[in-house]
Amino acid sequence: MTPEEFYDALAEKNITLSQFQKQQFEDYFHFLIEWNEKINLTTITEKKEVYLKHFFDSIAPILFDFLSNKPITLLDIGAGAGFPSLPIKIIFPDIQVTIIDSLNKRIQFLTLLAEKLQLKSVSFYHGRAEDFGQNKAFRGQFDVVTARAVARMSVLSELTLPFLKINGQVIALKASAIEEELSDAKNALTTLFAKVTESFDYQLPNGDPRNITLLTKTKETPNRFPRKAGVPNKKPL
Repeated sequence: MTPEEFYDALAEKNITLSQFQKQQFEDYFHFLIEWNEKINLTTITEKKEVYLKHFFDSIAPILFDFLSNKPITLLDIGAGAGFPSLPIKIIFPDIQVTIIDSLNKRIQFLTLLAEKLQLKSVSFYHGRAEDFGQNKAFRGQFDVVTARAVARMSVLSELTLPFLKINGQVIALKASAIEEELSDAKNALTTLFAKVTESFDYQLPNGDPRNITLLTKTKETPNRFPRKAGVPNKKPL
């Protein structure tokens, strides 16, 4: 997907990028490749692939009308090189973005990237989601939590739901259909007071399968969750 094809695909959804936004994506690409030589951020480095498999893939919540350009609070767990939240932020600048990542070098990259792209209302924190999920400054504070290919739903639900306000949503971006994951996660969702409100499969323009699943938080998460760092992965609910 060339940049022009990326712009055209957005235009089909009535999203027109300004020259400044186009330059932000271009600068994002070059900065990503530059830093990828210093730390391992991505195995996808060809420009057409980055625009398709990182930028276009990240903005699926916009393309399918799950997000709009409002000053909501969005937390991205395990964003790595900033996906999906920073491409979303470029297109919808009114969204307030917070990223938590366990690798400090990635946080350094993201901080410098945000300065380069002149992004406002973005915050980056180094640490584990399990630890921040027990921090009152973060727990129950967000309208939306995004996670792209982070963990199976039985684990992901424990890592994300504690951060949400009641009726807030997890937007999970997956590489393929997840019926089995959702079946395995039934106990976790019941325990954490959440429900699946939407799950559907789609394809990238090149035919690669993808899935978006939305979880909605229905009650306050019990205080004992999330458990200590590493436990959700070792012992899923």
